[in-house]
Amino acid sequence: MKARTRAWGFRRIATPYLDPVLRPLAAWVPTFAVMTHRGRRSGRVYRTPINVFRRGDAYVFLLTYGADVDWVKNVLAAGSCSVRTSGHDVTLVDPELIEDRELRAAPLIPRFIERRVAGVDTYLRMRAQPSGAYPRNDMWSSLGRR
Repeated sequence: MKARTRAWGFRRIATPYLDPVLRPLAAWVPTFAVMTHRGRRSGRVYRTPINVFRRGDAYVFLLTYGADVDWVKNVLAAGSCSVRTSGHDVTLVDPELIEDRELRAAPLIPRFIERRVAGVDTYLRMRAQPSGAYPRNDMWSSLGRR
């Protein structure tokens, strides 16, 4: 698993300049989402525009810049996040980094671009939290109760 991909340097342009433009659109455009996650050290809430692909009850995020980005570390530390995709809010749990050089969980065109251009070999897979269930890292678990 690569911590960083060939596209790693592009994030310095994408984050400050492209993300503010994409953020309002990403929640409504198919295969995009706005991920809401909390900083693992600061506790600050972040909203990150991102590509997402649904596969059954799983949501797949190709790691264009690799696994060494803050949003991935934040989601893995928290064990959950939420996404707004196609106008719907979904709470996701159980993040799992999957190393797959073929990126078989992705559609054909994004798979080709991510593998060939960015050199991606890893994705993050999460599942939708059932309705009415609390995320693992909810306020009660921090108090020692469930």
